[in-house]
Order: sequence, then C-alpha cells, then structure tokens
Amino acid sequence: MTTRTQELAAGFAGDIVALRRDLHQNPEIGLDLPQTQQRILDALAPLDLEITLGKGLSSVTAVLRGGKPSEGDRPVVLLRGDMDGLPVDELVDVPFASTNGAMHACGHDLHVAGLVGAAKILHAMRDDLAGDVVFMFQPGEEGPGGAKPMIDEGLLDVAGKRVDAAYGLHVMSDQAPRGVWTARPKTLMASPDTLRVSYLGQGGHGSTPFRANDPIPALCEAVTALQTMVTRHFDIFDPVVVTVGHIFGGSKENIIPDSAGFEATVRSFSPETRAKAEELSVRLLEGIAAAHGLTSEVHFEHVYPVTVNDEAEFAFTRSTIEELFGEPRFHLMENPIPGGEDFSYVLEEVPGAYVFLSACVFEDPADADANHSPRAAFDDVVLADGAALLAELAVRRINRG
Repeated sequence: MTTRTQELAAGFAGDIVALRRDLHQNPEIGLDLPQTQQRILDALAPLDLEITLGKGLSSVTAVLRGGKPSEGDRPVVLLRGDMDGLPVDELVDVPFASTNGAMHACGHDLHVAGLVGAAKILHAMRDDLAGDVVFMFQPGEEGPGGAKPMIDEGLLDVAGKRVDAAYGLHVMSDQAPRGVWTARPKTLMASPDTLRVSYLGQGGHGSTPFRANDPIPALCEAVTALQTMVTRHFDIFDPVVVTVGHIFGGSKENIIPDSAGFEATVRSFSPETRAKAEELSVRLLEGIAAAHGLTSEVHFEHVYPVTVNDEAEFAFTRSTIEELFGEPRFHLMENPIPGGEDFSYVLEEVPGAYVFLSACVFEDPADADANHSPRAAFDDVVLADGAALLAELAVRRINRG
C-alpha cells in the first residue's frame, strides 16, 4: 500500500528533479557554497521553517515544528543532505552537465534535492507531527568536513532540545541495481585518515652518496615497511588499508636531495584499530628515519571517524524501507566499505542510520563508473523514493516517541 509520504513525494518529483539538475549544472566545492546555499533557501522559502545559516560555513539548518501536541518529551529527528561537489571535469553527456570545472560526481546534488523534497512532504504533513524535524544541509563533506563545524555551531540542539535520532542517505552510481537500498548495522564505513611524512637528511652529488645523507632509500624502506606492518600487526577481520598516493623528493637523477616525503591514506574500521594504526605507523616511520641517521616529521591526521549505524535505528530503517518499497529492494551489506563519511560525527553524538541508494543509469551496475569518476552518472528517477524514505523515517520515529 502506498503511504502518504510516497504520494506526496510523487507530487513533488518534478520540482525536486528540476532542483537537482540546476544544482548539478552549478556545483561548488568546499565549505563556502553561496550559490548552492541560496538555491536551497529559495526552494525552502514557501515553507514555514525556522532557518539558521552557518557562521563559519555556508550551511543551512531548517527546523520544522510539528503542529500536533505531544505528551511528555517532544521528539526531534534530524535528516541530512550534503551540498558540495568535487574538483572534477565532467564527462557525462547530459543537457545539464557542469561546465565550470567542478562536478557533482558523488551525487550530493541528489542528496540536497531529496532533502528539500522531504521538507516539502513533512511540511504538508506538519499538523499530524507531534515532534520537530531538523533539516541539515551541509557543505564540505568532501573536505575539509562540514558536519563537525555545524555540530560546534549548535546543530544538534537547534530545535531547543537534543536531537533524538538522525538519518541520511547516499546515492551510488554503481554497486547495485537502480532503486536498490543497501546498508548494514554497526560499522558501515571506514575512518579515512592521512599520514604525512618528511625525512630530512643532507643533500649531495649522486656520484658520492657517502658524503651525503640520502633520505630517499629510507623513504622507500618506509613505504614497504608500512605494508608489512599492516599484515603482521592487524587482524584480517578488523583490517587496515594503507595506500601511499603521493611521493615527493629530488629534482634530478644525479642530485641527492636534503629531504623527501610521502602522503598516505590510512583506512580502519574500528576506533581501537584506528588508534593502533596511528601508534604503530608513527613509531615505525620515526624509527626507520632514526636508523638511517635522518630526522623526521611524521603526522597522523584524523580526518573522519568510523561511520557506525546504531543497531536499533538500522533495524528500524531497514523495516521501513522494506515496507515502503518491498523486501527485494533492500540488500544487506556483508562488509563495510572503505570510503569515509563525515556524517559519522553526527552518529557519534546521537543514534541513527545511514543507507545507500543506487541511482545507477545502467541495467548492469558492472558497466557503471563509480562515484568520484568524471563519468559517474546518477538517475534522478530515484529522487522521489529518497525523499519519501527520509520523510517516512521522521514521521515514524516521531510517532514512536
């Protein structure tokens, strides 16, 4: 049976598709997204919402007050959509393709439009809500991270009391057939941390390395030693992934440089393993430098925490998806994915759930390019379903109290 949220979502589908395509054609990057912020404000303007703009970033927080009296503690539910694009030149052949050197290659344009759709649905149903809804429009998810600054500016208490539960969704351009939802309880995504390493020696002529202190051999040793560290110190069922993606040092084949370094991403799936990876990698890298008579600068930078779905909220979200769309459209993920997500900061503070929705444009997801590719394409036919789910989660969670 079709729910009221689904009926309303179908009615708003044209508007939110048009909004998504406008956003897609005009992506912005980072924490300062003035055009995107204004488009969201224009879309929300007809609704009776309490709007708060970010002070240090171009976020939009909107509170919808339900019109139905509540008994006791009034529930507050948060729904989130991230706003920013990526520095990618788009190669997707659509009439609304971006031409400004940036691209919504991770589907955040769908997230924003879907959240606006959820706001429209819940506004139409507000007289039946015995609770309040916070709509979190967040910049900077692709970096440097907008969720934490929004929390620091009071996001979770903006409705007058602490948020009781939080929900979000992420569209995928591949991995599953179009319209299929995927998620899992507990750990869903990794913490994507960064290692920055510099080895400092003494430069010289390449013909007489004994008269210099060459940092490059030590650096090469360090890169391979990190992989040995991973395989010998970490449980394969609570893994760590270390990838060195940037190496720098030297200017010519016969010149020994004073310094050399690298940058690596470190992915882990539990707070305990994250802490262990930091301790061991820093100790290892500093030790290799010392063994070669070099000085070192080793920095392990925390990016985002592990994204963890609350088990009860995950079960609630899964059952809601299966009731709205049918059991075949939900696939339980066997393993977490090694990507990172700063909605993790919200889920550290309040119970909630994060789910994936396939917007694959191909019948076979194996034919599709992944998120972040310049050829990543997303079918906005899924927008109404995304908006309906977010709204339905808010309604049911508020009614549950």
